[in-house]
Amino acid sequence: MATTNETNGFYKLSWLQRIGFGSGDLAQNLIFQTVATYLMIYLTTVLKINLAFVSGLILTVRLIDCFWSPVVGRYIDNRNPKLGKYRAYLLYGGIPLTVAACLLMLPQAAEWSMPMKMIYAAVSYTVLSMIYSVVNIPYGSIMASMTRDNDEVLILTSTRMVCANIGQIVVQAGFPIGLAMCIHSAIDWNQATFMAIGTIPAFIILPSMPVLKKWLGKKGLYYTLLSIGLIGFAILFTVGKFFDVTSANALVQTAKVMTGVGLLVGSLMWALVPEVITEAEYRTGNRPAATVNALAGVAFKAGFSIAGWITPLVMGWIGFNFVSEESALPTDPMAWFTVTAVFALVGFVLLMLCFMGSKENITTTPEKPVSYGEMWQEFKANKCLQLVLGIFVVVFLASFISAPVNAYYVKLANYSDIAQNAILMFTTVIPAILLLVVGYLIYKYPLTDEKLDEMSREIEARNKQ
Repeated sequence: MATTNETNGFYKLSWLQRIGFGSGDLAQNLIFQTVATYLMIYLTTVLKINLAFVSGLILTVRLIDCFWSPVVGRYIDNRNPKLGKYRAYLLYGGIPLTVAACLLMLPQAAEWSMPMKMIYAAVSYTVLSMIYSVVNIPYGSIMASMTRDNDEVLILTSTRMVCANIGQIVVQAGFPIGLAMCIHSAIDWNQATFMAIGTIPAFIILPSMPVLKKWLGKKGLYYTLLSIGLIGFAILFTVGKFFDVTSANALVQTAKVMTGVGLLVGSLMWALVPEVITEAEYRTGNRPAATVNALAGVAFKAGFSIAGWITPLVMGWIGFNFVSEESALPTDPMAWFTVTAVFALVGFVLLMLCFMGSKENITTTPEKPVSYGEMWQEFKANKCLQLVLGIFVVVFLASFISAPVNAYYVKLANYSDIAQNAILMFTTVIPAILLLVVGYLIYKYPLTDEKLDEMSREIEARNKQ
């Protein structure tokens, strides 16, 4: 029987529910991290497509997605499927998402003419991106529908982000290991470790979030993580610029862990989304969970898009050509397809676990459909949402601008001076500057836990009337 507090929407969740929900983020990251970290390398070194086209393709697909995501969010907010307002889409979208992920790196594409390669890359990437939004937006909305309890939301976010980082470490370390295994070559363990070790802090810090938050406060926690990350980037730059990366491997790997601490702020930003949804419900009476998650998704993808566009474009301008330089990874097309397909199929199984393990306790459907004009009005009226979206853009730009280049850092001595400077710029300097901007935006964020609890209680009191 539910307690009085639970009746008011402050539901306590079991670990089965928390882990069940988190498995959905693990599933999506097996696909998303593959695209974010390795798609650019695949297109330039396996298909040998021009850097300028790859840069334009990534930007175009993400611009399409920025318009597509609000369409998906509006559609979901205005409907209530029998299998669950939000979780139903894990099933409806999970099957086509898995198929699209498997088709992203067809081995036959390497034998096609260059125009056919370009068409294939454009179509397969666009379709995958659009289907991904159909799964990702409602998935993010599930968290706001499970409880209003801020402590539970923090635990749920921490669980989700631990699962997401498991997906990240599996892909970032597992992809180069999987490629080497497929072609029966020696595994470069230094490279695999460097690609993934930045994820390690998530498994220590995220489970400790409730305690750390009590010690440092919400903003104090963010500032501490950002400071550690900045020191890590400074060490990586110094080693890469003035010393031999290979001989300083222990220091390099330690610094990479520190940068992971700073970039972990991006994972924690998802805990602010339910806060923004509560603030919107407090002002308007509606709980636009999918709409706000769609806008958060747009901001997240904007950071990802800018990173995917700038990295190949600017590196090409500087003179580092991924096509002509020695590849940091094997280029066998069948190996790339095999590893991608394995991740996609495992992801589908995890999505089904999430579908079965997530329980929606707080869902509302507007009395009249949410219009695009109202979505824009919500964005203009909700200052907290504007700040959160700004943080999303900057922090995920910092996270992803270096992702495809990290594979080259551990082999820095193999490249020309121009290439080395380009690698250092994208793996250390630009991310550090962006983290400073994130710190300023967090400073401007106004919602405290006390204020949120007050809002939630008033909302529940209104609902009883």
